[in-house]
Amino acid sequence: MKLLTPKTQAFDSWIRSQFVQLNDELEALYFQQEDKSNVEGIGEDIKQALERQGRDLIKELLAEGNTDQGFDSAFDLLGNVGIYMAACRRHEITEPSRETYSPLIEASALAMHIGASIGVTPRFATAHLTTHNRSQNGLYKRFTSLGDEKLFVDYNTRGILAYKRAADALLKIQPLGISHPISHDLLVACQKALQEVIDSNAILFERLDATRFFYCVRPYYKPYRVGSQVFRGANAGDFAGINVIDMQLGLCTANDPNYSQLLVDKFLYMMPEDQTLLRDCMRRESIMNKFLSAKSYADQDWYQANLGQFLKACALHGETANQHHEQLVNKYITQPASDLTQTHLNTVTASGPPLASLLSGLEKLKDKRMANERIDILTRFNDLNTLKASLK
Repeated sequence: MKLLTPKTQAFDSWIRSQFVQLNDELEALYFQQEDKSNVEGIGEDIKQALERQGRDLIKELLAEGNTDQGFDSAFDLLGNVGIYMAACRRHEITEPSRETYSPLIEASALAMHIGASIGVTPRFATAHLTTHNRSQNGLYKRFTSLGDEKLFVDYNTRGILAYKRAADALLKIQPLGISHPISHDLLVACQKALQEVIDSNAILFERLDATRFFYCVRPYYKPYRVGSQVFRGANAGDFAGINVIDMQLGLCTANDPNYSQLLVDKFLYMMPEDQTLLRDCMRRESIMNKFLSAKSYADQDWYQANLGQFLKACALHGETANQHHEQLVNKYITQPASDLTQTHLNTVTASGPPLASLLSGLEKLKDKRMANERIDILTRFNDLNTLKASLK
């Protein structure tokens, strides 16, 4: 990573210090109310200070122009601009439904310039707060100093990296073939990584306070407007690894209209290398299909050994999906949302659609990953049963 320009460094320092303090002050005011979702008329002087301080620093960066500091620096700066814009959205300094163009004019211009130049969406993405969030003296960038936000980011990052390890193991099977003895080892490595996801999520679900998350962490992940366009909120699934696992195992397919729409929607929210990886994976045949084509070898030792490990990997991936849906979604979104007024309920989801629509889509994705039997959507229920029947 190249050295930051003085103006870029000044903005980064502000994001890591005064910006966090201002958000902390506002969160304390919101949380002491009976209606914790209300931000209107609360801490207006603090909101004005946050908006003004950020705008003044961004004006300097916009005037500086493209300093050609390389992808890493540009992506990091885009994250800082996006984190600032997300905080303004959280505090309703800007609110997409009442605007046709973002009032954060300088921030929008800088975000669109950087996003277009490096091939990503012009807002902060999951990677900015997880896998590409540089720590300084033990501290990485966050919106607040709240312990629940740190817990959420820490364990999201652990989960994402474990998913990436599982995906990497599966991709290494492609050039070896399913009958290779090392493919057995790679399937075991995939299982180990997926178990790490399950264990990490279990700790997060146990420790993360649902009320604090819903009212003080989740609101920073809402959609916001950049220029004239509204971009959905950052999602923990905005990386290639989890979809590589879906498609390599064969539980989801790129030619399934519902699933391919999900892939299209997330491409620009991922790092460019993840975009390349996902495109490559979409054209490869799944491991499941290869085992289905190899059933004539069912009496061979390699088939029995490797298929057994493959089915265990599928089961663990399904378990991660079920765990996410039954614990995270229900505990941290569905249940707290039941206490909201209709006004606040309309803006509860980070991805944009109404809550009922979001939950329906998540349940379908869970059932695909678990290969559950459904008549309304395509799952691999029958194919997995066929493979299970070929095991001795």
